Amino acid sequence: MVEPDTLGPELRIRIYSPGDRDALVALWDRCGLLVSYNDPDRDIALWCASSNAEIFVGEQDGRIVASVCVGHDGHRGYPYYVAVDPDAQKGGLGRRMMRHAEAWLARLGVLKMNLMVREGNERVNAFYRSIGYEETPRTVFGRWLTADGRPAEHAKTPPAIVSCTVTYLEMMARPTLPPTPLSSRRAVALLRARQPSVAFYRFLYNSIGESWMWFERRALDDEALAAIIQDEQVEVYVLYIDGVPAGYAELDRRQEPEIELAYLGLMPEFVGAGLGAYLLATAIGIAWSYEPRRLWVHTNDKDHPRALALYQRFGFKPYKQENETYPDPRLRGLMPTN
Repeated sequence: MVEPDTLGPELRIRIYSPGDRDALVALWDRCGLLVSYNDPDRDIALWCASSNAEIFVGEQDGRIVASVCVGHDGHRGYPYYVAVDPDAQKGGLGRRMMRHAEAWLARLGVLKMNLMVREGNERVNAFYRSIGYEETPRTVFGRWLTADGRPAEHAKTPPAIVSCTVTYLEMMARPTLPPTPLSSRRAVALLRARQPSVAFYRFLYNSIGESWMWFERRALDDEALAAIIQDEQVEVYVLYIDGVPAGYAELDRRQEPEIELAYLGLMPEFVGAGLGAYLLATAIGIAWSYEPRRLWVHTNDKDHPRALALYQRFGFKPYKQENETYPDPRLRGLMPTN
């Protein structure tokens, strides 16, 4: 059965057929719609088996370039997998697929469409506003279900792709550092770990970075990691409080006269005690003792929420920002999933 497209001759909108599966799933993949907790084959099977749902595909020159899955509960309609091939976007195809889904609902007597957008997805929000949708304040509750009623473990499964915003900062001259007082009741020591063992370094890196999605060094084998951290131009300074490792800072001098503050962080039990400012000030002082042309660092929005402000307070200035995506290291077995 072919659903006529009354909104324009160049796009043919029709009902999904089993032979469309590979092209449809590939489209969803290109559009970034496939996540770990949504099995596309299971979703397709559910919609095909339902008398209250339909999958529509949009074709141009015999190629599937758009889709919308739409269903209703007898009272409200809901769209899913609204997708337009990245090479065909900005041509109004998303609007036309949504209008087609709305018309299908209206013919069934369902007179309102509701939809949900993940928090922070402003691009998608802007699309729905542009085609006449309005924000309707409501509190949305949800619960993952299993056939036997037990808690659904996949609810805790992280997404397959992680997105983050990376900010690069630099300082071109030795700064005047703000004071970083510490309690006189604690014994504080900052010692350079010369050629640290891989095991000790992994203890620091993994313990500190688990909360902030540090995974790059976890992905290295022992030989590759040792080649970095035992290089004489890579300096690892460990902060001890009352004899206990509390954090570390790592300076990478391999590209002198530029120096990178490669890592800086605290053990979870020492966060919030003002030690981050002390560790940063000390690392900056050590770096500038080499009289570099530039000292730089980068952070991202998966890091401690006050990291960016701290760097700026101590004299770093942002010079570049990028959006990055990467496979979730928790699903690769590099980090715990909870």
